[in-house]
Amino acid sequence: MKKLISVVLCLLMLVSIVTISKPAAAEDSQGKVFNIYAWNEEFKGFFEKYYTVPEGVTVNWIINPSDGGVYQQKLDEALLNQATAADDEKVDMFLAEADYIGKYVDSEYTMGIDQLGYANADTMYEYTIKAASDANGICKGVSFQCCPSALIYRRSIAKDVLGTDEPDEVQAKLDSWEKFEAVAADAKAKGYYMTASFAETYRVFSNNCTMPWVDEEKNLQFDPMIEAWIAQTEKFIQNEYTLDCGIWDDEKNQQMFADGKTMCFFGPAWYFNFCMGNAQDPEKGCFGDWAICEGPMAHFWGGTWLLAATGSDNTAMLKDIFETFTVNEEVCEKLVANEAQYPNNTKVVEKFANDPAYGSAFLGGQNDILAFSKLAGNIKWENHTNYDQILNESLQSCLQEYFKGSVDKDTALATFYQKINETYPDIVTP
Repeated sequence: MKKLISVVLCLLMLVSIVTISKPAAAEDSQGKVFNIYAWNEEFKGFFEKYYTVPEGVTVNWIINPSDGGVYQQKLDEALLNQATAADDEKVDMFLAEADYIGKYVDSEYTMGIDQLGYANADTMYEYTIKAASDANGICKGVSFQCCPSALIYRRSIAKDVLGTDEPDEVQAKLDSWEKFEAVAADAKAKGYYMTASFAETYRVFSNNCTMPWVDEEKNLQFDPMIEAWIAQTEKFIQNEYTLDCGIWDDEKNQQMFADGKTMCFFGPAWYFNFCMGNAQDPEKGCFGDWAICEGPMAHFWGGTWLLAATGSDNTAMLKDIFETFTVNEEVCEKLVANEAQYPNNTKVVEKFANDPAYGSAFLGGQNDILAFSKLAGNIKWENHTNYDQILNESLQSCLQEYFKGSVDKDTALATFYQKINETYPDIVTP
C-alpha cells in the first residue's frame, strides 16, 4: 500500500510539473520587446493609461508624421525588412487609418486575428471589421473607436444667427446643403464665418462618394460629390463665408478661441480632444459653448485600426491588446468618460446613451454618445482605394493655391495630376 501511495504521489507531482511547465514554455516563447508603429501619440496615451504591459516586456514606439505619406514610407521600409530583422527589431503591431488601411490588410505583412486566438465580438461595429478584412474576408486587426462625424457648432453664434442653440432645432435649419449655404449668408451678414477652412466640408462630401478615386483600369475619376465640394468652396471663398486656410492650420484653429467668429466645424468624437484644444483653453477658450448635430449629410471621418504584423513573436500580447480596447468594458467606459472617445463597443455605447446623468461638459451638457449613436448606424465601408490618403491630401493642398488666388484652376489641377504621376505612376490621369 505504501508503495502504491508513493507511486500515485509521484504521478501527481509529475502531472503538476508538466501542467506548470506548459504555460511557462508558452510565456518563454513570446518576445520581450514589443514594437509599435504609429503616426502620433494619441493611442500611445490610451495604451499607457489603460493597458498593463506583461512583466519583463519592453514597449518601443516608433512614431513618424502622417503628412505626405511619411509614416507609410517608414512603416513600409520596416515591413520589407521584417523577415530578416532580429526578433527584437520586428514590427509587432502598427496603426493604420481609413484612407490606407486596405493597402496593409490586403498584403502578406499582416496576419489574421484568428492566428492570435482572437475573434471579433458582436459588440463591434460591422464597418470596423470590414475595413480591417482582406479580399478573402480574413480580419487582420481591430479598431478601438467608431467614428461617426457631426457638425460641431458654436452655441452662442448659432443663437445669434439662427435664434436657437438647441441641437434638434439647429439640425432642422442645416439639414441640407441648400439650407447650409443660405445660413452662411445670414452668418456673414452678422459678421461671422460659416466655416474656418476652405477644406472644412471636404470629408462630408468625399465620404458620400458613389465611386472610388481610381477605377478598375487605374483611371483617375472625379466623383460628382468631389465636384460639388469644389463648386461650393468656390462660392464660399468668393462670398467670404469661409477662410482660405488649411484644415490643420493655426489660422483655422484660432477660430476656436472665445473671440473666434466661426459657427461650424465638422468632426467625430476624437476631434474634441485632438483638434479643439483652443476651444478648451482655460483662459482664451469657450468650453461648454458647443453642441453637435448631423448637419447636411451623414458621414464618418477617420478611425484608427490596430493591425497584427506578420512575423511578430508577441502574439499573446497582441491578442491581449485587442481584447483590452474592444471588449474590456471597463476600459471602453474610461475611453468615453476620460477621453471623450466613441468606443467600438455597442454595449458600452448603449450604457452612456441611455444614462440621463451623462453629458459632455464641453458640449454644454449634451449627451454626445447618444447623438453619435444615431449617426453610427449610417456608416458604410465602400468605394475606398489604397491611394486615398495621398489623393485626398494632394487635391486639397493643390486647390488651396487656387482658392487663395495664387494660381488658376487649370494650373492647380495640373499640379495635382503631376503629384499623382510622381507618386503613383500606374494611375492614368487626364
